[in-house]
Amino acid sequence: MFFLRMILRSFSRQLRRRLLIAVTVCLSATIAVAMLGVVFDVGDKLNAELSSYGSNITVQPKSDAVVSDLYNTEGAQPDPTSFLKESDVPKIKTTFWAFNITDFAPQLNIHAEAMGGGMGAGGAHSDAGAHSGSAGGSGGGAGTTAGTVSVPIVGTWFNKTLHLPTGESTVAGVQGLRSWWKVEGSWPKDDKAQAMIGKDLAARLHLGVGDELMLHKTTATGAHTMQTLAITGVYDSGDTDNGSVYMPSALAQKLADLPDSIDRIEVKALTTPENDLARKAAKNPAALSQEEWETWYCTAYPSSIAYQIEEVLPGAVAKQVRQVSALQGDVMLKTQAVMMLMTVLSLIAAAVAVANLMAASIGERSAELALLKAVGATDGAVSRLMLAETAAISMVGALAGAGLGSALAQLVGHVVFGSGITMRPMVFVLVFVLLAVTILIASFSSIRSILNLRPAEVLHGR
Repeated sequence: MFFLRMILRSFSRQLRRRLLIAVTVCLSATIAVAMLGVVFDVGDKLNAELSSYGSNITVQPKSDAVVSDLYNTEGAQPDPTSFLKESDVPKIKTTFWAFNITDFAPQLNIHAEAMGGGMGAGGAHSDAGAHSGSAGGSGGGAGTTAGTVSVPIVGTWFNKTLHLPTGESTVAGVQGLRSWWKVEGSWPKDDKAQAMIGKDLAARLHLGVGDELMLHKTTATGAHTMQTLAITGVYDSGDTDNGSVYMPSALAQKLADLPDSIDRIEVKALTTPENDLARKAAKNPAALSQEEWETWYCTAYPSSIAYQIEEVLPGAVAKQVRQVSALQGDVMLKTQAVMMLMTVLSLIAAAVAVANLMAASIGERSAELALLKAVGATDGAVSRLMLAETAAISMVGALAGAGLGSALAQLVGHVVFGSGITMRPMVFVLVFVLLAVTILIASFSSIRSILNLRPAEVLHGR
């Protein structure tokens, strides 16, 4: 009881200094809880934020992948000669990491002769009339002397609803993969004769929203095909895609006489940053030990997800887009490092402030402490009294800081990521342990002055 009365009495006699300690600890706890809360929850949120800028895994036929690796043909634009089956694409959502795969879209990349001229989508015209109208409207642009232009065509899904073998449904398509595009008009429908055209190509062909685009193609078998499409949107991708036409995959396959054929799949997945294990597995999964294999296979590394996609798509090679995956990992690690640094700095500031406040408090109470030692209190008893007083007031500050830190973490989550932060219990445990160690270290220098306190000299005013 005497010990508790001494602690309560110190609060009333040095209220200002005790409040300063509590505020210092509260601020440190607020920053530590908020930053660590975000650190432990930032991985998925950063991945989701960064993956909104495109796919991070691409899938292509094995033969194309080998040629691409040997001759670096990524920028080449000929029509494909090897294909995957479009009907196999939904199998991507049956892998172990189905819930991490947030979007995907197949592509059939071909070329066709295009003719435009600004006719409304509802205007009827004959083939010959369309040719003459296009020739008059092209304005002598490059490659338009005969009224046609060879343009790259991307047959794909825009916002297609898939019914999976598991009984579940999902929506996939480039509308989710190209969320940064600036679109004038609307996205095409997958079951309509509609298309969207890049800004540069639209200007070249003098086409806009509501116009018709006529495509002609000579297939690999020598057949001549034609497709008329209504332009529902003009997009600005900010890159070379501005010179392409995007249309439903079924119509592109019909135009190229390639039923159920695609040559590329783009996949967007939430992934874990690569480490040495992931890099080792990416080179040769067979080189992993059984334990390493299980860890790698059951962790959402880009290489692990790509490997499992290959398992369900016969004849396919899935590769991570190194720039995107590296960017995601790099940004996440740097973000976590900054937040950890802020936590450490807040704890250092708290240690310095608590040490100074305790030193000032002991200086003011030197006569009281000297009297306690004079009547028989040991150095240990006096030290425990000071530590108990500091611990009690620090606990009050830490509890207040935990609440404020949780609120600050939610604010950061909503402002930066557009969603709340999931506060894990381990965050509070870790912060309280760190604060306890910090305050204990800060108290050592002050406690040493108690050990050097000589009652006779203090009480005689020396």
